[in-house]
Amino acid sequence: MSAQPQSATVLLFPAPQSQPVRVAVICDFAEENWPSMDLVGDMLFEQLSRNDAVKTQRIRPGMMFAGVHPGRSIRLLGRFVQYPRALRQIASKFDLFHIVDHSYAHLVHELPPGRAIVTCHDLDAFNCLLDPQRERRSFPFRAMTRRILSGLQAAAHVTCDTAATRDSILGHQLLPLERLTVVHNGVHPELSPNADPFADRELAAKLGREPGPCPELLHVGSTIPRKRIDVLLRAFAEVRKQAPSCRLIRVGTPFTPQQESLAAELGIRQHIDCLERLDTRLLASCYRRAPVVLQPSESEGFGLPVIEALACGAAVIASDIPPLREIGGDAVDFCPVGDVEAWVDKVLNVMSCGDQKSARRSIALQQASRFVWTSYANEMLAIYRKVLSA
Repeated sequence: MSAQPQSATVLLFPAPQSQPVRVAVICDFAEENWPSMDLVGDMLFEQLSRNDAVKTQRIRPGMMFAGVHPGRSIRLLGRFVQYPRALRQIASKFDLFHIVDHSYAHLVHELPPGRAIVTCHDLDAFNCLLDPQRERRSFPFRAMTRRILSGLQAAAHVTCDTAATRDSILGHQLLPLERLTVVHNGVHPELSPNADPFADRELAAKLGREPGPCPELLHVGSTIPRKRIDVLLRAFAEVRKQAPSCRLIRVGTPFTPQQESLAAELGIRQHIDCLERLDTRLLASCYRRAPVVLQPSESEGFGLPVIEALACGAAVIASDIPPLREIGGDAVDFCPVGDVEAWVDKVLNVMSCGDQKSARRSIALQQASRFVWTSYANEMLAIYRKVLSA
């Protein structure tokens, strides 16, 4: 994708009004440390701020007990006591409220009726209600989840990252079609195929090596169960039997104790470089230097690392699930979920096809160019207009 400025497209809104529409972009607590949710909130706020017809404010209070690691109890108090109290104090100051994370949808109950928009990324947060046999939870947890789900259902409008998420909502009969709109996420403008010598040097220093001496596989994201880190580790162990110099770079949350044990059992832990949250420039450098980016998740709402990797011209192999098919298109190679042998074969094939790198890169950049935050904001503004007119 060419590095086109995000402000190139004019933001659309109704005819000029005497006063700009006041929009509150309601973000997650920063202490949650959820990069994808932070990105959505920050990009939406940044794009809306460029339009004179909108007066926008990012709402992100500091979590209580500042300086203390936010354990489960503090997070619950923050979400269900502190944040609602903060919103009640400012609810009269805005015309519309956009909650960018569906797991905060309970906040809709604190807002004026008909004025809240919620972005739903996936339905995983509601599995204990939608599929209780598969995910058993305590009564208090289910009660909390019902509160969040009822907030989602009370929203004036719900946007979905993918058609797959929208179809899941419809399949569970949670909301009618007329209150749902698919709005694809964008790609941060710093994630591009363009060289960044400073970031490349800094990343090489972190890894202790320059790119080239050994092939590197890359995985970006969290280590929660649905990310199938077990498949990632087992596939990497098998790939190393064919390519002994291969290394794995993991960017995101640390391995769980079980994942650490599996890596040690497979004899690959010393061949894995774990990097915690990187700034966008270093992340782009990671994508550019990796011959293959892997996304073995069994469930995703959007799969942001897939489109980010494509925007940097990287080759991507991902699980064959509807959301990743939707955003990856023909630019991504797909494997069955959990089929380690298929993943190994695909990785080795992509690594050996260096002559196809240029063609792959061109297709990747073309696919990624469809995902722009300015377009995202334009579509959101159209939804705001619809809600206001109602």
